[in-house]
Amino acid sequence: MDSEPKYALDGQAVGVPVLLPLSQRITKSLLHWGVETHGISPTSVGQRLDKRLYHLFFVWFSANMNVLAFSTGCAGPAFFNLGLRDTLLILLLVDIVSSAIPAFFAVFGPKLGTRAMVHARFSWGYYGSMIPSILNVLSMQGFLILNSIIGGQTLASVSHHLDDTTGIIIIGILSLILSFLGYKVIHWYETIAWIPNVIAFIVMLGVGGKHLKLSNYPTNPPPSVQTIISFTTFVASSIFSWCTMTPDYGVYHDANASSYQIFFYTYFGLLTSSVPAQMLGGAFAAMAPAISSWNEGFDDGNNLGGLISAILSPTGGFGKFLVVLISLSIPSICAPTMYTFGTSFMAIAPIFARVPRYLFSIVSGVILIPLGILGAKRFFGTIVNVLSIIGYWTALFSAIIIVEHVIFKKRNLQRYNVDHWDKPQWLPSGIAATLAFFGGIGIIVPCMSQAWYIGPIAKHTGDIGVFVGFLLAGILYFLIRLGEVNYLQVTSKAS
Repeated sequence: MDSEPKYALDGQAVGVPVLLPLSQRITKSLLHWGVETHGISPTSVGQRLDKRLYHLFFVWFSANMNVLAFSTGCAGPAFFNLGLRDTLLILLLVDIVSSAIPAFFAVFGPKLGTRAMVHARFSWGYYGSMIPSILNVLSMQGFLILNSIIGGQTLASVSHHLDDTTGIIIIGILSLILSFLGYKVIHWYETIAWIPNVIAFIVMLGVGGKHLKLSNYPTNPPPSVQTIISFTTFVASSIFSWCTMTPDYGVYHDANASSYQIFFYTYFGLLTSSVPAQMLGGAFAAMAPAISSWNEGFDDGNNLGGLISAILSPTGGFGKFLVVLISLSIPSICAPTMYTFGTSFMAIAPIFARVPRYLFSIVSGVILIPLGILGAKRFFGTIVNVLSIIGYWTALFSAIIIVEHVIFKKRNLQRYNVDHWDKPQWLPSGIAATLAFFGGIGIIVPCMSQAWYIGPIAKHTGDIGVFVGFLLAGILYFLIRLGEVNYLQVTSKAS
């Protein structure tokens, strides 16, 4: 079966691209300028030589040390009506546990050279893996919309001459440029993108910290168990969702690196950024109703940029400068997301693999801007819905991958024959993964709780869809895959 055009990171052709003449000329020109044009074929051991594993830390530190993580913390008080203590405790505990899932997936990038949706073929099968690939395309676009809204609102809060629409367009264009340039530029950018956000958050604490006294916080009624569980699910979903991206940003890193090193660089990159950024958001959002300027800027939880601007307003022009830096750092999460949008699209079917990755970045940017403008009208409703839906399916996806690797591959990376990545006959049938996935959906639906739908079980328990879905999908996959393996062994002996 034909695979997509193959290029090395340094721009040297590995194979002959099957492209239209115009596209081929453009690609050659972009190669000359250092733009990455490698598709989704696994990188060879000879290409996986980058020993700077600390890049894996900074990619995920920068991707979370920003206002998206800040907004996740804000959702506790603003959307779920939780008090400060409950919000901070849930954020800490969930982040500690959940960050292990995407860190586990990150190992496959350097060790196998496979991006997430290509690696999925070793459990989902060639055709079955089209399901998570399609869902990941939709999820990445949803992520992009959320981040463009946040960046747009934050940038617009600086001046009355700007509005959300203008800000969203600016963020979308900057993200497109970074994603267009590819892997190497994204890694370089992520090593520095966190700096302005850390400075801004420290200044926010310095300026607004005097208000963050326990005695000043409004009193919230004791939360119900359902509310606590629903917020836990929301936070876990925001972390789980990285598992479909983390392998993509290690496919050129040292193939001989320790799996533990890869895991811990990724784990601590996620944890040490998510916890402080989310907690800061929770602390300021919980205090906002008690401070008129903050509450006015926050606009009943619909304008995150307005809240940040209100907090920094005492610093005058310097505060506005920091707000601009915060908004312009949003591409630190948008660019990797847009990049994975492209590689996931290419993994859906061979016809898409023939399209250069950078063209998908353009498609994503074109879709992003109008949908971001629409979603900005109801921000926290949008973010909770999008992240929760992503969390549901990625929980099922991750359970299937983990069971395959731990039980059937016996945690032995040598059991993956990467050369078979585009050969359906040598990959699993995908029946076990597909049945387990839809079985998991069957239990998620009655257990999910969203503004637009509350399942019969969720009415009594809160939103437990992510957790029961993860458990059931893992069990179903194990049982069906075991039966499949035994059947294949019997028929092999009989023949």
